[in-house]
Amino acid sequence: MAAEFATVASGSSGNCVYFGTESTKILIDAGLSGKKIQDGLAEIGVSGRDIDCVFVTHEHIDHVAGIGVLSRRFDIPVFATEGTWKCMPSSVGKIKDENKRIIEHNKQCVIHDLCVIPYSIPHDAAEPVGYNILTEKFKVSVATDIGHVTEEIMENIKDCDLLLLESNHDIDMLKEGDYPYYLKRRILGEKGHLSNETAGKLLAWVICQNSKLKNVFLGHLSKENNTPKTAYDTVKRILSDYNIEAGRDFNLFLAQRYGVGRLIKNEL
Repeated sequence: MAAEFATVASGSSGNCVYFGTESTKILIDAGLSGKKIQDGLAEIGVSGRDIDCVFVTHEHIDHVAGIGVLSRRFDIPVFATEGTWKCMPSSVGKIKDENKRIIEHNKQCVIHDLCVIPYSIPHDAAEPVGYNILTEKFKVSVATDIGHVTEEIMENIKDCDLLLLESNHDIDMLKEGDYPYYLKRRILGEKGHLSNETAGKLLAWVICQNSKLKNVFLGHLSKENNTPKTAYDTVKRILSDYNIEAGRDFNLFLAQRYGVGRLIKNEL
């Protein structure tokens, strides 16, 4: 089965992930303007009209800014937990009742040839989730906006073929930076964001469990408290402690803050 994956954007300025097969195309989050999402999709040959549905991780604006526009423009169903729907910002605008779909943790949602399964994540939102996307041959896991690693997260991502994993900040950069204390405390807290160091250790664990994993994207990098090189080098260094080498054992990419990242096609 042919399948393809790309990040349309990943970071506090907006998040959107695309996954498609020959018969089904979905987005995980739509945290950019509708135009930017459409322009990004067009770069990989996909139209807004091709999108079957949008799955939302949580209600923060960098994950939902464009869902209302896309849903109204193309009559697209939007899937989110009940808690997320209750706390959805008013700026999203009206979405038709029939396009508001409620999902539950660990319950399968079948969209044509895809099975999408949400799982609980620790983040400072109403009812946030990560997602697993399964076809007959592939499993893609999306794990961002994570305050700390839980057994549920580990169980859900341990056997994926492709992983989008948060690598939000360098701890020293964050602690020494200009963010106010309350914001530093939030990011470093149990419901904040995953550091480069923790991402590296979690990834090492996944690879040790899983010989299938081929492609990993580090995502949701902080603009102020991280750099792509810092994230990549930190994760690569930690992996080397486990005798794991990017490029030899798997492919390691960086999801782009602005614009479409690498398109992975037919080789998930």
